[in-house]
Amino acid sequence: MILGKSVYLRPIEKEDMKSYHQAIHNEDIRFLTGTRNTITLEQAYEYYERITSDETRHDFAICLKDQHTIIGDLTILDIDNINRKGGFRIAIHHPDYFNKGYGTEAVRLALKYSFEDLSLNRLQLEVYSHNPRGIRAYEKAGFKQEGVIRESLFLNGRYFDEIIMGILRKEYEQLYQ
Repeated sequence: MILGKSVYLRPIEKEDMKSYHQAIHNEDIRFLTGTRNTITLEQAYEYYERITSDETRHDFAICLKDQHTIIGDLTILDIDNINRKGGFRIAIHHPDYFNKGYGTEAVRLALKYSFEDLSLNRLQLEVYSHNPRGIRAYEKAGFKQEGVIRESLFLNGRYFDEIIMGILRKEYEQLYQ
């Protein structure tokens, strides 16, 4: 368990897939993440079985510290131990938990785990241009924009850019140590 002030991260469990399943059925969340399809609960459980056997990733539930309620999930994925880098993704599962700082805190906890426990040198993510709240949260946590893949997503009749962001260990250390 990785403890913060308001939230904590714990390894994801099969029962957490119920929250994940509900989130993927929320139209706003699908829009922000560029997700097109919904899945059944059984497919969510199958997804859980696949990810828990993948040694190149660490999946966590984001839980409220005072209520022990899951509010989202995050993953450090595509871990390359030779080059000491990995990818990152996060999702808050319900709009009731947006704009409360929980996502930013969870990102900071994930950075601590990535750089201090996994000894990574670099963490990278992709975020769509129509998700300014997500972009701000990543910037607050220390990620820097590194590039743009222009009009890479066609959703709801419009094109959106994919923004590549990254943070290095030395940047993390300057911000948090």
